[in-house]
Amino acid sequence: MQDFSLFFELGWQHILDWQGYDHILFVTALCGTYLIKDWKKILILITAFTIGHSLTLALSIFNKILIPTVWVEFLIPVTILITTVLNIINKQTIRKNISSSYWLALIFGLIHGLGFSNYLKSLMGKSNNVVAELFAFNIGLEFGQIIIVFSILVLSFLLVNVIRVQKREWNLFISSAIFGISLIMAIERIP
Repeated sequence: MQDFSLFFELGWQHILDWQGYDHILFVTALCGTYLIKDWKKILILITAFTIGHSLTLALSIFNKILIPTVWVEFLIPVTILITTVLNIINKQTIRKNISSSYWLALIFGLIHGLGFSNYLKSLMGKSNNVVAELFAFNIGLEFGQIIIVFSILVLSFLLVNVIRVQKREWNLFISSAIFGISLIMAIERIP
């Protein structure tokens, strides 16, 4: 149980670490265009992302997939760029076709999972309890993602429902801001 709490804590602390803000940006871009009433759609998106993320994290930990870190670090901001572009060009303020968003979140989760794999490998060392530690770390990551999603939904609610910012304007603002940050990240990480 002590290992579980340790890896759970490492998971949520890692996801909420401002020095590794690319994951925070991606989750914000993924759910920032939705409102609290869209919680079911957000749950599907985050679950798809988590499935992809967990799958490649596990495969990488067990040395079943090896992709050079330089490419993973470049592809992570590219996934953020694609997500924000789709948010910006979307004519509807809420995506009607959740299945395409679900698949993109799953695929992008695969890429983001590889970004955590080296960090987690270094933490685990030669542990005999890899599956339990991996599970605890992923649960911690999911907990951290929930904190990000909840924060963004509260901010969206306040802006759209209290301050009365148009939902489309909020979508354009948040997506454009994240686009600019992730574009700089991608350029800096070109292999």
